[in-house]
Amino acid sequence: MADTRTEINSLGEFGLIQRINKKIKTNLPDTITGIGDDSAVIDLGDEFGLLSTDILLEGVHFDLTFFPLKHLGYKAIAINVSDIAAMNGTPRQVTVAIALSNRFSVEAVDELYEGIHAACKDFNVDLVGGDTTSSRSGLLISVSVFGRVKKDKITYRHGARPNDLLCVTGDLGGAYMGLQLLEREKQVFMANPQMQPELEGKDYVIQRQLRPEARMDVIYELAEAGVLPTSMIDLSDGLASDLLHICAQSGVGAIVFEEKLPIDEQTYIAATELNLGPVTAALNGGEDYELLFTVPQVSYDLIKNNPKISFIGYITDKKNEVLLHTNADNRIPITAQGWNREN
Repeated sequence: MADTRTEINSLGEFGLIQRINKKIKTNLPDTITGIGDDSAVIDLGDEFGLLSTDILLEGVHFDLTFFPLKHLGYKAIAINVSDIAAMNGTPRQVTVAIALSNRFSVEAVDELYEGIHAACKDFNVDLVGGDTTSSRSGLLISVSVFGRVKKDKITYRHGARPNDLLCVTGDLGGAYMGLQLLEREKQVFMANPQMQPELEGKDYVIQRQLRPEARMDVIYELAEAGVLPTSMIDLSDGLASDLLHICAQSGVGAIVFEEKLPIDEQTYIAATELNLGPVTAALNGGEDYELLFTVPQVSYDLIKNNPKISFIGYITDKKNEVLLHTNADNRIPITAQGWNREN
């Protein structure tokens, strides 16, 4: 009998994670939550500890043709802090492991760590260790972050309830459009190195891609307002994918209103310039690292005047029925493929 081979592309990112998770069983009493949320949850006694890890790989997650090493270092920390924010926690310590090929100089490593240190300062975390090794093919960065949260304040993906309001911080689609512009300018440069980049007036969407911010500011403001989200996730894979995570794990559905999606003017302009739909970018772009969360309706008055928060829809009791209410008064299913090796 011939050995069978299943291509990873046939599963996609989420299918692969589910397959791995099926074969993992936690045994320690202080392991509260393992795979399946933005962070693992560990019982520390008075509080929960939060632990998360992300990898950034050259040629897959970033292109050093247009990605400054300082910004890359900052982003590596910010996207991990975002996972702690999504659990309604506070980040405390990080470790950083890097693999380098011989084309990187000591000065290049200094630049990378300048960004790492800047992010640690901005998010009030300590860099407490890591690892370095050699690489035969470019740069790899792996960051682990540890945080804490009070036991009665932790927020999971699985807590959304029918009639909860669906909220998102900031605006959507900007990071994706920034990446598309940078990729376009790279192709232009490769065809003609004498051409100057056409990025004037596009600084915001470029920043959204190169230097995202974890929304710890909103976490603190929600606490000050006395609002505890019923569910939350950070938008790394795009609104569509991440909303589907919340709905699947909570056993609910959702209605999202197209007219309520927060899309910055630069995102609209860039999408039009590149013949892409702004709404498509907002739903599926990814890497915005905003927070998508649900709150009870009674919390509306407490946060309705916060300019950083948009109310984009509500949760329904129709399990896994996630719909976009369009400006033409149609309701269409929201779907998402997630990551695959060809992206």
